[in-house]
Amino acid sequence: MSTNSLPNDLDIDFLHDISSRIAADDPLHQDLERIIEFASAVVQCDSCFVYVREGDDLVLRASKNPHGEVVDRLKLRVGQGITGWVAEHREPVVVAQNASQDARFKAFHELPEDNYEAFLSVPILSRGRVVGVINLQHREPHSYTRRQVRLISMIGFLVGGEIEMARLEVENSQLQHQLETRKLLERAKGILQRDLGLDEEQAYLTLQRQARQKRKTLKEIAEAVVLGEEIRRSGTN
Repeated sequence: MSTNSLPNDLDIDFLHDISSRIAADDPLHQDLERIIEFASAVVQCDSCFVYVREGDDLVLRASKNPHGEVVDRLKLRVGQGITGWVAEHREPVVVAQNASQDARFKAFHELPEDNYEAFLSVPILSRGRVVGVINLQHREPHSYTRRQVRLISMIGFLVGGEIEMARLEVENSQLQHQLETRKLLERAKGILQRDLGLDEEQAYLTLQRQARQKRKTLKEIAEAVVLGEEIRRSGTN
């Protein structure tokens, strides 16, 4: 029996399975890969993407097909293309054929899937707010059933809160990293100001120059300065 002909009782089991597995304490990308897995099981598609909303942008975060060069890099604005339209209006879009001729369509040359014929796009929602979009595509014309659209939409409802929590955790981690880097830079600037008699701006420019010359990040140069200071201190004790 194909996945597309599953009876309703198995639909319930399917939705229970996704909700329990996605709710596990896993990183964001693992959650997104599971969405790809489940969505592709509901609809035997040729392509599946998951976009995550970050501010006014939708960022491609997961793909059924390998796209290492664009995953985590490709962005589109809310309202841009079919995907952006779904995010803006919080409604699914179903196109059975000639997807590229839809007035809302926007092509990305990095994605060969933009040549596909059929397109299903549904919002991922958390407390009424769009936090992402799930896209499924077919190379040939494909009529998406009402049941398929409802199941993919249900996945969007089930995982919305978890994706938002995971995204916020990543964002908080990035902010913490930025704060630690800033503290490290301040400490390194202070060492240079004291040892070389520089003012704050000159100390920062010195760190920047070293980073360019050695092809290192500012953080790596600052770490080296601080480490050198700690070694000198330990040698005098």
